[in-house]
Amino acid sequence: MNNTIKFHRTAHNLTQEELAIVLGVTRQTILAIEKGKYDPSLELAFKISRYFNVPVDEIFLYNEKTNPD
Repeated sequence: MNNTIKFHRTAHNLTQEELAIVLGVTRQTILAIEKGKYDPSLELAFKISRYFNVPVDEIFLYNEKTNPD
């Protein structure tokens, strides 16, 4: 799943650490989400969406992977 967290975070002049503190997670969690190595829970996705005041589907962009059977 792609995301625009880094874009929104830098637009708000926040470090990964500052965003992590606000959301109640670790900096490593923010890093992993930004790099696409970790998909957040629905609860965390909505927290991020509310914090930046944008729809969740504007932050998280689902890419459906097709199964080549």
